[in-house]
Formats: sequence, structure tokens, C-alpha cells
Amino acid sequence: MTVTPDVIGVIVAIFVAAVTFLGGVAGLLSRQARWINTRFDKVDARFDKVDARFDKVDARFDKVDARFEKIEAEIVGVRAELVDVKIAVARLEGPPPRLLRTSR
Repeated sequence: MTVTPDVIGVIVAIFVAAVTFLGGVAGLLSRQARWINTRFDKVDARFDKVDARFDKVDARFDKVDARFEKIEAEIVGVRAELVDVKIAVARLEGPPPRLLRTSR
């Protein structure tokens, strides 16, 4: 089999077509990859903003928790003082009166 110039031309044309097609596919894939990367960057930026908001909310919750703990401690103190007041009132009132029963 001899290789004629026509066969060489066809082989070169097929090779050029394949290179052109594969180059186009590679360009398309790289363009999509860039688009996806920019999209992910935008999503990451939004997540960073949301994380910052969550951090602010967490700080507010920490402040509220600290206030609740302080209020709970004050309530415990008030309860203790209330018990002392009840004891003092009971001492002022004296012992409960006893009923005298008559035997039948």
C-alpha cells in the first residue's frame, strides 16, 4: 500500500479537525470551570456574611445567658431573704394557739 498525497491530506485534515474539536472542548470546559469557581466564590462570600451574623447572634445569646445567670442568682438570694422574713414574722406572731379540749 502506498501513501498518496490525497491520503496524507485526509490524515492531516482529520488530525486538524480533532485538534480543533478537542481544543474547543478544552476551552469550553475551562470556561465552565471559571464560571463555577466564580459562583462558588460568591456563595462562599455569602456564607461568610451569614457566619458573621451568627457570630453576632451568638455574642448576644452569651450576654443574655449571663444576664439570666445573674437574675437566677438574685432570685436565689431573694428566696433566702424571704425565708428569713417568714421566720421573723413567725417569731413575732408567736406559737400557734392551742385549743383546750374538754373531755367528755
